[in-house]
Amino acid sequence: MAFDHPLNSLGLPKPPSETRVVVAMSGGVDSSVVAAELKAQGYDVVGVTLQLYDHGAALAKKGACCAGRDIHDARRVAEAMGFPHYVLDYENTFREAVIEEFADAYLAGATPVPCIRCNERVKFKDLLATARDLDADCMATGHYIQRKMGGRAELHRAADAVRDQSYFLFSTTQDQLDFLRFPLGHLGSKAETRALAAKYGLPVADKPDSQDICFVPNGNYAAVIEKLRPGAAEPGEIVDLEGNVLGQHNGVIHYTIGQRKGLGIGGLETPIYVVRLDADMKRVVVGPKEALSTRMVPLREINWLGDVDLTSKAEWHIEVKVRSTRPPRAAILRPISAHEATVELLSPEDGVSAGQACVFYQPDSSRVLGGGWVWRGY
Repeated sequence: MAFDHPLNSLGLPKPPSETRVVVAMSGGVDSSVVAAELKAQGYDVVGVTLQLYDHGAALAKKGACCAGRDIHDARRVAEAMGFPHYVLDYENTFREAVIEEFADAYLAGATPVPCIRCNERVKFKDLLATARDLDADCMATGHYIQRKMGGRAELHRAADAVRDQSYFLFSTTQDQLDFLRFPLGHLGSKAETRALAAKYGLPVADKPDSQDICFVPNGNYAAVIEKLRPGAAEPGEIVDLEGNVLGQHNGVIHYTIGQRKGLGIGGLETPIYVVRLDADMKRVVVGPKEALSTRMVPLREINWLGDVDLTSKAEWHIEVKVRSTRPPRAAILRPISAHEATVELLSPEDGVSAGQACVFYQPDSSRVLGGGWVWRGY
């Protein structure tokens, strides 16, 4: 099929002026630069910002995305660059799809990653549907990840390993990937993004990056959970691997797998760590560092982005991340079904917990092959 126009910078066969792009704008420098750059290239840009939680509380929280101050900043960028901007109230959707599960996961002794669920269930689902309703040709975000064309659209790690957000986007489906664009993924550093912001005179050029989870003030998870689930912080016992009582705790929600400090247990010859959270028994199980070591990781809710079906092979030799801050490690993926599998880590990892994501990568490549959720505690 011959096109009347060459592909534009977003990979579409039409002039930028005839290409409508919805830009998901958080109010931060990354998404603002995406919107400004695309507008400067002549695209028909529409900015959309989501209000995800209480507007009044959001105004008071520093260092968060999707807060009242950030909505204001996104609007200022749109006004400065001359494109329309809309604010959509997704507060109820966000609470039901992200916050409620976050609280329940912690109560069950898991370690949830709500930013992944937000991308999966809100930004790349409802917001993407809204973009289609606005007759957009694609939706662009400020995420640091790359979309490359092979036989079809592929997901790849960002050029800047420090900024790479592939861990948080593993659940992006092929259909979503066909519609999404990530204009910052090829940049070598955040400094390049800020330089572009300065070039366009954006009011957010020097704005600090968002920190922590947007709805968790100052990283205090327990306070949020207690507010959502009154009485959640019930006291219980701290026990060793044999069940011997070593002390008392004031709620399992205050502990995470791998935690060493703040256990309130002294007089031991060797350091001890939280190795398991037994929410049903209200017990925090502790043990030596070697007890944290995990080799076999069961997964469910797998999103597979490979070129052939996951179940077409009995084993896949891949690399995986079980923490966003750790480099990919060699592993063997053994499918059970299209959505369940077991990963064998060739080098054991410490502190693997139910509720975390395990993200798949193609060896000797930047390509993301998908991932799944760790579903059983250790």
